[in-house]
Amino acid sequence: MDIGLYTDSLSGLPFERALDVAAEAGVRSIEIATGGQSSAPHLRVDELLDSAPRRAEFLAAFERRGLRIAALNCSAWPMHPVVGEAHSAIIDKTLRLAAELGVTKIVSMSGCPGDGPAATTIDWIWYPWPDDAVALRRRNWDAAIAFWRPKAALAERHGVTRIAFELHPLHVVYNVPTLLAFRAEVGERIGANMDPSHLFWQRMDPLAAVRALGSAVYHVHMKDTGIDEAQVALAGVLDDRPFDSPSERAWVFRTVGRARPREWWASFLEALREVGYDDSLSIEQEDPYSSQEDGTREAAAFIAGLLGTA
Repeated sequence: MDIGLYTDSLSGLPFERALDVAAEAGVRSIEIATGGQSSAPHLRVDELLDSAPRRAEFLAAFERRGLRIAALNCSAWPMHPVVGEAHSAIIDKTLRLAAELGVTKIVSMSGCPGDGPAATTIDWIWYPWPDDAVALRRRNWDAAIAFWRPKAALAERHGVTRIAFELHPLHVVYNVPTLLAFRAEVGERIGANMDPSHLFWQRMDPLAAVRALGSAVYHVHMKDTGIDEAQVALAGVLDDRPFDSPSERAWVFRTVGRARPREWWASFLEALREVGYDDSLSIEQEDPYSSQEDGTREAAAFIAGLLGTA
């Protein structure tokens, strides 16, 4: 395993400077966005697809700094009633670009449809009641299966061996049972992007999740979550208060190591080793109490200590 960085963590910096900060911090592998939920400030997918010289220049920027591209990230809203078609196209372009760049892994999200032709946003159903909601959830699930089977076939044609879904609420795949069920229907090209931060606030155990998923763990995001038990007592984990008021929320994302101690994260890496994971530990910096650059450097130093490379 090596220290990785999802470059949206440094979205405020231009591409070359973001890579400089990564290299200075001891990062060795990069996950970079192609669009979707990201504004993709560091990669212009159409430009790279259209120009071999631009691709060569792009790859040289990594090589000069001793960095590798671990994954392309197209985390998006596939099947969304409004932006779904555009995001579906981004996934297709990402698979094509991965082939041109020699990248074999993409990171995405499973997506979620709306509740019919007139829908204007997603309709995420997780509660097994009432019956009409259960039926809608089944329709959404079937739509997601139908959407991703051709994407998996396209990935195969472009040499992409792993599609890592972030286990994220608001998408049909958001926990261990849904990931394993989806993988059983679409195939082993589908796996998990193991981001403990989303599991923490759902009150899941990432160590148990890693062991249950086993070889289906395809990617890892290193991000912590701070939980305010006094606020949980009042609002629960389904707290809908805005992220821009972090002190008023039941939970908030934190720089890796700020909420849970080193011992927990050492156990997390050990669980990853047990299931054979040996790839990027990709920092995702979303801590509202730290700047992007400070949080990235802090996270990289923390992971270096875990890996014994400090």
